Amino acid sequence: MIKESNLVKKALINEDSVERALITGFTGQDGSYLAEVLLEKGYEVYGMYRRISGDPFINVSHLNKKVKYVKGNVSDASSIYRIINEIKPHEIYNLAGQSQVLESTIEPEETFRINTIGVLNILEAIKLLDKNIKFYQASTSEMFGSSLPPQNEDTPFNPRSPYAIAKLAAHNLVRNYRESYNLFACAGILFNHESPRRGKDFVTRKISHSIAKIKLGYQDFFELGNLDAKRDWGYA
Repeated sequence: MIKESNLVKKALINEDSVERALITGFTGQDGSYLAEVLLEKGYEVYGMYRRISGDPFINVSHLNKKVKYVKGNVSDASSIYRIINEIKPHEIYNLAGQSQVLESTIEPEETFRINTIGVLNILEAIKLLDKNIKFYQASTSEMFGSSLPPQNEDTPFNPRSPYAIAKLAAHNLVRNYRESYNLFACAGILFNHESPRRGKDFVTRKISHSIAKIKLGYQDFFELGNLDAKRDWGYA
């Protein structure tokens, strides 16, 4: 019996010696790159996805045997609680979200459900299950709205869309849970950033993809929204 007990202890020690990370929205541009970085650092990586149309795994197909896939939805509190309780991650990176400004004006309720309530669900699960879990939230420069550049963490927020308002609410939730419950919860304010894995519904890929279709004779023209919009771009 003593021998078995020692084996169990050894197994638990080995399990805890490997850092476990849960990435929500890991099939996207940022999630796929983050998974690669964490794997290189020796992490055990869990990638959460939800059922969507198309081929959501195109960015992570090369990681199939390295990442453990977890089906879930941040807007489903019971799903999030179950996943965190089972995986027992040391770190959670929340990259899931509805990320289209125009879509947020069409589906504002769904935008808040995913971008705000989803974050609340994760924070609540951490508070209830393990306050030592480190949490990262992907915030957005859209929270600044019409605030004049250059912008930093001290720039006043002035959100101008349901998307920006929902993300700002989540940003404030992170700060509230950090200060009220002493959680390791932080947010990074991301500006537009590009890569070959950028989704086709974003303007840069929409332009390049449409030009390729025109060149191949599949379409004659394409339409864009506000041509006067200005954004700061970086590389993912």
